[in-house]
Amino acid sequence: MEERTGIFAGPDPVAIAARWLEEAGPLEPNDPNAMQLATVDEAGMPDVRTVLLKEIEEDPGAFLFYTNYEGAKARQIEAAGGRCAFVMHWKSLRRQVRVRGVAAREDGAKADAYYASRPLGSRIGAWASPQSRPVEGRDELAALVEAADRAHGDDPARPPHWGGYRIAPQEIELWADGESRLHDRFRFTRPAEDAGWRWTRLGP
Repeated sequence: MEERTGIFAGPDPVAIAARWLEEAGPLEPNDPNAMQLATVDEAGMPDVRTVLLKEIEEDPGAFLFYTNYEGAKARQIEAAGGRCAFVMHWKSLRRQVRVRGVAAREDGAKADAYYASRPLGSRIGAWASPQSRPVEGRDELAALVEAADRAHGDDPARPPHWGGYRIAPQEIELWADGESRLHDRFRFTRPAEDAGWRWTRLGP
């Protein structure tokens, strides 16, 4: 089997993804941590939206984002037993990471700490937003924010309906742009979360 070198060097694709994200940080004009999260609804229709990756945990390897548990994405994740997928693409690096795995809630101390680090307006917004549900207009949203502000003040606690998801990857694909569209693609798989990664090169 060929040796992976350069930007693909290393046995752990989670660590490689973390390195790529760090490299993209100063180069991407906006949100280098943006990822497109895919789920499936109750009718089997795929659904995708952009969320922000907040942490890559390298041991045992997971990707963490935060959201409203009452929104469509969370309902779809729960209904699918946590199964979901995402992609991160950095035009500045001409690279992307694709992940398929199982998400589990992070609604303990780590979620509390991240919530407390957010700007006050975002914390109040987490209380106020009826995520994924119809609203009459911005006036209704403004009224909900005003009511949440009155109710929770300048130091709101984390809402019980808001927290994180930790995606434990089962499959990771690392991709880099190649000349004449002969891209480099490496797919990593593991049979269990505590197992080692196996990899193979894919055709472009």
